[in-house]
Amino acid sequence: MSKTDISAVTLEAMQARHADLASDVVRTSCVPLISPLMDRALDGGQVHMKLECFQHTGTFKARGAVSVARAIAQDQCAAGITAASAGNHAIAAAWAARRQGLSAKVVMQSSANPFRVARARAEGAEVILKEGGPATFGEAERLVRDEGRTFIHPFEGINTTLGTAGVGLELMEDVPDLDAVVVSVGGGGLISGVAAAVKAINPACKVYGVEPAGADSMSRSRAVGAPVTLDKVDTVADSLGPPMALPFGFAMCQAHVDDIVTVTDDQICAGMVVMQEEAKLAVEPAAGAAMAGLLSPLRDRLKGKRVGLIVCGANVDAAGYLNLMERGRGKLAELTGY
Repeated sequence: MSKTDISAVTLEAMQARHADLASDVVRTSCVPLISPLMDRALDGGQVHMKLECFQHTGTFKARGAVSVARAIAQDQCAAGITAASAGNHAIAAAWAARRQGLSAKVVMQSSANPFRVARARAEGAEVILKEGGPATFGEAERLVRDEGRTFIHPFEGINTTLGTAGVGLELMEDVPDLDAVVVSVGGGGLISGVAAAVKAINPACKVYGVEPAGADSMSRSRAVGAPVTLDKVDTVADSLGPPMALPFGFAMCQAHVDDIVTVTDDQICAGMVVMQEEAKLAVEPAAGAAMAGLLSPLRDRLKGKRVGLIVCGANVDAAGYLNLMERGRGKLAELTGY
């Protein structure tokens, strides 16, 4: 199967993988967001939050990582796994390896938040710190070449997509007849699975992605019709900051995503404030981005609608959270209009 052949991502395949992973992942709750602010903003529209912030490792990433880890051939298991990440994926890959009884050496950017580095180590991984970008991925490639480790990609590939499809399957089962689903976008690992599941069950349900303006590789890829690599990434939402789109995830987005919008870092921080004050959830910037997208570029499209909002993660340290919240409070009225 070529990288851009997405025909194997069927409803049956997604359901089968979801069943296979049932003992490994948490079936996270879907809860309504009861909020006068949201009622006003959406003219009575309903928001149902899919709480992947309560997944193992604190983000949806556990689903894709364990899906890939479980697919490793038996004769490759002894060599273990590796991964390259700024944070969340490294934690998830380390957890998935421990879950499957595999050794893990994960490569993290030297600029990674110490909180996330500590979490990866707590999951039993050996952490190697390298400069961001090519150096991080280059070290992971060396571990594959020299030690025979299996590389668990942070977002690309059918096993990742089949794993994250469980988010969409559960959402559609728990909250039938949604009009739209809003998903944060980094490399496309989450939205590829969610969108495929949503469209397979209800083709009329819209799927909207939200990217940081400073890390808009998927938006740019859709504009030119092919995956692009950014010259630079500049966003507070580091877990949404891969500098490129890749063929499989891009093809899935082209097939199943209705639109992708962008939000600024100020809007992302304001979205975090809304999540804390209205939903009572302390989330990371990636989850704040989804809320920001709902309240700003997507608001008019979602008024009066039943909307699913994927709360993708909450791996943020206390000091960093407070700084981002302070920034967001100054932009809250601009985001909400109130």
